[in-house]
Amino acid sequence: MAAENMKILITGATGKVGRRLIDHLRSHERFGKASLRALCHNRTIEGLEVVKGSIADRDCARAALKDVTHVVHLATCKETPEDVMDVTVKGLFWLLEEFRESPAARQFILIGGDAAIGHFFYDHGGPVTEQTPHRAYPGCYALSKVLEEVMLFQYAIQYRSNVCCLRAPWIMEKDDFKYSLSFGDDVFGGPVWKDLVPPEKARHYAQAGTVPLLLDGGGRPLKRNFVHVDDLVSAIGLALDNPQARGKLFNVCMDEPVDYGAVADHLARNYGLASVRIPSSYCSNWMDNAAAKFALGWRPHYDLARLIDAAWQYRRPASEPRKIWYPG
Repeated sequence: MAAENMKILITGATGKVGRRLIDHLRSHERFGKASLRALCHNRTIEGLEVVKGSIADRDCARAALKDVTHVVHLATCKETPEDVMDVTVKGLFWLLEEFRESPAARQFILIGGDAAIGHFFYDHGGPVTEQTPHRAYPGCYALSKVLEEVMLFQYAIQYRSNVCCLRAPWIMEKDDFKYSLSFGDDVFGGPVWKDLVPPEKARHYAQAGTVPLLLDGGGRPLKRNFVHVDDLVSAIGLALDNPQARGKLFNVCMDEPVDYGAVADHLARNYGLASVRIPSSYCSNWMDNAAAKFALGWRPHYDLARLIDAAWQYRRPASEPRKIWYPG
């Protein structure tokens, strides 16, 4: 489809992926003439058409989908039981209902998460592929990610809707990775390292810049999957309006998981930072991204060294304080 005939709806447009995706679509020669619309709960985006309202409201979903050809669904909800079913289940249901009934609709892309397969909570016994069974860990967020993927592909089965899911692990940008290893109150995501050591040690580690070396249940450095926001956004761009994406689930992640032992070695060698071993019962896992490479021609540009260096060398201006809309 010619770009000038594309009208792309982005939900969750003010988050880290949404903001970067909008920039990518506006600057990319393939999408530069496409019309963009955002569905936001109460925020606005300068220079972009915005539909405001609740994703759980069918009238809002209908207004957001009007004349839309492509949907990129980024909106999600973390561990908030009072909201999670409305946002991630009911909201997706209404979007898919309006999508299947719209004569303009061409493609629906969901950004899923490795919480749907339990990431480091379970031993998968081998690489995590697109055929790995769903296996949510305790909590409502992981359950919601399973329900999203199942619902999406049921619409492909029931109504032949053109859907695609890009399943991403933990998404990093700017200095996120640095703060994901902080023993201070400024930690990004989990584990919350300061809760795993005595308070006086946590304060000392935070002041010294000491990083955790997380161990798996067998006492080996844990391996956990990550993706940089720029690599995820490039995958979204390649999947948009791509017939090879129809009805497909793709793992979108770094070529290799982050090895906490290798992280500690890199930071000691290049930044003079010490590490402390943190035991856990978590399991190492390895997401396989070969399907996205084969079908979409996608390649991640961030490896471990680049992920670490980008985070440690990022200088955040005073006008851009760290602001986390949700913890992960």
